[in-house]
Amino acid sequence: MIKTEQIQVKTHGNGQVVDITEQVAAAVAGSGLKAGVATLFHIGSTAGLTTTEYEPGLVNHDLKAAFERIAPEDGRYEHENTWQDDNGHSHVRASLLGPSLAVPFVDGRLTLGTWQQIILVDFDTRARGRTVVCQMIGQ
Repeated sequence: MIKTEQIQVKTHGNGQVVDITEQVAAAVAGSGLKAGVATLFHIGSTAGLTTTEYEPGLVNHDLKAAFERIAPEDGRYEHENTWQDDNGHSHVRASLLGPSLAVPFVDGRLTLGTWQQIILVDFDTRARGRTVVCQMIGQ
């Protein structure tokens, strides 16, 4: 059986990290499915999904610092020449992180580690409303 939910997230951009674990867990619990996989997909090209330990050092510093080294905000991006905007680095960062994630569930519960949370990272340069599709396949 397949069940699909949408998770709505308001963000302020600039590398904001949002823990969406509770929303995903609620979608799985509410699906009536006991075992399967939840596939998450962010609709858009300037944010991405992954898992991490949601703690202040990682959330407020380490992730942002790592992405700044890889794709600096003040770098030169052809995307900005094409569209006359300021978020070329946002697209590069989101492409590297990726828009999707698959998490198995057993007995109606996500199979995450003790310190593992599902996060959305918004790389854009302004606030946005984000949509994550959570499609659960199972029985």
